[in-house]
Amino acid sequence: MIHPSYVEMIEHINEGQDQEEAPLVTSRYSVVLATAKRARQLIDGAEPKVDPTYPNGKEKKPLSIAVDELYSGKVKILPREEGEEND
Repeated sequence: MIHPSYVEMIEHINEGQDQEEAPLVTSRYSVVLATAKRARQLIDGAEPKVDPTYPNGKEKKPLSIAVDELYSGKVKILPREEGEEND
């Protein structure tokens, strides 16, 4: 079982938004893209914004760190501006 689940991630990311606004994240695809992009940044040398080790001292993999960062709110998904291209 993966923790947090996609449903938990989506709810947590959309938690602080106004009721009038459209949800920032509406699909698993958005979560997967955001975590993959952040994991690539970590692989390329970006500093982790959360503890990169498990309680037993074992080093976390970049994707696990990216999920932790996104879930803890240390990394945010920004809404795409109209006309903006993919990176």
